[in-house]
Amino acid sequence: MTGSLRSIYNGSAILVADIPVTGSGQFLQSILDSTDHGWRVISYFGIPADAEIALFCVLANKAEGRLAVTRTAADGTTFPSIASLCPQLQLFEREIAEQCGLTFSDHPWFKPVRFHRPFRAGLDAWNRPEDEPLRVGVMNYFRVAGDEVHEVAVGPVHAGIIEPGHFRFQCHGEEVFHLEISLGYQHRGIEAGLLGGPYPRTLQQMETAAGDTTIGHGLAFCMVMESLTGVRVPPRAEVLRGIALELERLANHTGDLGAIAGDVGYLPTASFCGRIRGDFLNMTAVLCGSRFGRGLLTPGGTIFDLTPEHRDDLLKRLADARRDLTNAVELLWSSPSVMGRLEGTGTVSQETALELGLVGPAARACGVKRDVRHDYPFGIYRMTHLPVATAFHGDVCSRTMIRWQEAQKSMDFIEEQLRQLPGGGHRTKAAPCAGLSLAVALTEGWRGEICHVAITDDKGSFVRYKVVDPSFHNWQGVAMALRGEQISDFPLCNKSFNLSYCGFDL
Repeated sequence: MTGSLRSIYNGSAILVADIPVTGSGQFLQSILDSTDHGWRVISYFGIPADAEIALFCVLANKAEGRLAVTRTAADGTTFPSIASLCPQLQLFEREIAEQCGLTFSDHPWFKPVRFHRPFRAGLDAWNRPEDEPLRVGVMNYFRVAGDEVHEVAVGPVHAGIIEPGHFRFQCHGEEVFHLEISLGYQHRGIEAGLLGGPYPRTLQQMETAAGDTTIGHGLAFCMVMESLTGVRVPPRAEVLRGIALELERLANHTGDLGAIAGDVGYLPTASFCGRIRGDFLNMTAVLCGSRFGRGLLTPGGTIFDLTPEHRDDLLKRLADARRDLTNAVELLWSSPSVMGRLEGTGTVSQETALELGLVGPAARACGVKRDVRHDYPFGIYRMTHLPVATAFHGDVCSRTMIRWQEAQKSMDFIEEQLRQLPGGGHRTKAAPCAGLSLAVALTEGWRGEICHVAITDDKGSFVRYKVVDPSFHNWQGVAMALRGEQISDFPLCNKSFNLSYCGFDL
């Protein structure tokens, strides 16, 4: 680690003044040197001010189980791009350009991310007039030239109840040469709305950052607040939080197993998993009254406790759901026609997964052993070892298998925690936020790594709150999975990732 990086641990805070301010050259070189030595960029963002734009980069080192922060100041309208040397940065650079109006020179694919105005008027990396209406998805798309090459545009409006997103395929016959994905239709301005917070509604905003990841994002926000206030969470609350996080994983993994089965036309598993997903959602409702976990978490612990009767009820429900899910998934693995459709479809290599910085099941299916619960443990995971499941083929079958393996481990974890639930309280009173500090929190949502970074002013209010959903890392993986595949494989490949539109768009 170079002298320009300041160490920090997951769920902790440091003074902003303790982070060295380096020149742009040293800043970029430290990022390149770190990524060359096994570090990975987990967040990269800017804070526009009157005379300059402060740039912060947060990196993670799995081998050492720690994080690091570096910063610089861009005092002009342009800044060097290093995306060609470090591909995992390309989307972060485009996002900074859009939010802060900073043009990244020599960026290989410089396009809008969410098609919105920057945080402050007068800053626009694409030089659009202030009175020009913004049209989401309107940009120059990559095109493949050649005889019999054709273009297929899908969305943003899709059949059924689904979020909007635009997919543009360059094809020769049925073969996909290139897929370009354009999002931004679900942009709600969450990060801009958090400036000056935390507000009474901030936790509710975090719970809906990605609607199916209430606990994942809510827990990250609570960890940020606890690190800024110095509040310690009671052991009982840590266990309840862990149970809720794993129930969220189980509900979504079960739903995905059924949806993948449905996409290959195998209705028994599809039907069973649709119902079993509801069983896991109902278990979350036992914890707090909401099937999605809304209102369970609060900085300092949980709002609701678990009575002995509810604990026994959950154990029984879990045993029934485990039996039913095992039977449903075994039908999937024992059907040669299903396996023939899953194996070898939508393959992403380990090299590509590492280069793009994929996270969660999408990364683990490529043999990349990457899991926040194991690498940067938080909450109850500091006390309980949860094995990391990996596969090595990087195809739809591997992404499906990972979900089943993780589901089994989550059920084991929940049963163990329920049987040895500690006593004591479940909530500690909150305190004011520390001023002039930076806090980082990582959680492992069901899609993968969730990263929240908060920077406060001298009064403890947010001057920047950065959210990185796992979908931000993984949408590029969907595009790579389609290269060389049949265009008819897109629904199956897309479902095997099952990424969030609104989690990306924020």
